[in-house]
Amino acid sequence: MPGDRGIGGIVYLAYDYPLLNVFWTMFWFFLWILWFILLFRIITDIFRDKDMNGWGKAGWLAFVILLPFLGVLVYVIARGKHMGRREIAQARDQQREFDAYIRETASGAKRPSSAEELTRLAELRSRGDITDEEFGRAKALILNDDRPAASPEPGVPPTPGR
Repeated sequence: MPGDRGIGGIVYLAYDYPLLNVFWTMFWFFLWILWFILLFRIITDIFRDKDMNGWGKAGWLAFVILLPFLGVLVYVIARGKHMGRREIAQARDQQREFDAYIRETASGAKRPSSAEELTRLAELRSRGDITDEEFGRAKALILNDDRPAASPEPGVPPTPGR
């Protein structure tokens, strides 16, 4: 059809692009994506390195950005062995911080020890806030570790734990 012509009057159809060319195009696109992943990992590693001073980081960053292929190749050869070590160390630090956060969160409000509760009860009795009978009952509960459980909902009185 006369109106469907491309530039120069040539019409390209899907079967004009052989299957091998499709594979080569996908291969080069894949390498291009891998190149950017490697470039960003190296830039991240430059900033992550605690042993390198600011000028060293600036020099490597300029080298990697201004001459990317050569800069990445030289960086991987010169400092590649330590890249993995730094990444593993960072992963371990993150896991350690996460575990500490989970332990802290899971423990919630820590229950005071029996000695701390007995001390607090003795202070209340000495001030006259509770009677000797109330002190005796509370002391028995603490020593038997039969303290009331926390209330499941606000406004609902706690039930004795068994």
